[in-house]
Amino acid sequence: MRDNARVPRRVDHDERRRSLTEALLRIASTRGLKAVTMREVAAEAGVSLRVVQYYFTDKRTLMLSGLAELAARLDRRVRERAAAIGTGLPPRTVLEVVLTSILPLDDAGRADQLAWTAYYADGLTDADPVNGVQYPDALENWLTGVVTRAQEAGEIAADRDPRTEVVALLAMTNGLVSSVLGTQRSAEEAAAVVRYRLDRLFSTA
Repeated sequence: MRDNARVPRRVDHDERRRSLTEALLRIASTRGLKAVTMREVAAEAGVSLRVVQYYFTDKRTLMLSGLAELAARLDRRVRERAAAIGTGLPPRTVLEVVLTSILPLDDAGRADQLAWTAYYADGLTDADPVNGVQYPDALENWLTGVVTRAQEAGEIAADRDPRTEVVALLAMTNGLVSSVLGTQRSAEEAAAVVRYRLDRLFSTA
């Protein structure tokens, strides 16, 4: 074998799959899910259609990977912001970190929320939508646990129902997302509303 012979580059399959998913989400956040096809994703990622078909058997599988990536991005955003504050965060701070992480506070957050909105809009009109309800359900369950622990510690009034409080907080936050995307208010104003609501929840103990 000649010394200058080229060694074939090993393909990082996880990285390739991730890059295709990111291409899908870029299309979803700018043109909506109706514009998503295997061929469009290939063009956006700069690869052949065969490559997309190798990693994803059909469009639905590709779309599901997009939902999983959006949920993973939110998880990473929450963890990074929490780590920047410190360890052993109190429930009030945990709730603020999570809820404000949902808001489109920067370009990356805005793109993610536009992609989430594209999935939501598709679910309203598609006869067989890609269902990612397990992700918001998991978040709701986890936050309910946070509120329950705060209530047990005497930080929230005993007559408050933790599940209902979380549902209301998430509904408010998702509504604020829409108002920011629609330029009704700034992301900073939306974050101030979240803090205002949390102040009221934790001041009733």
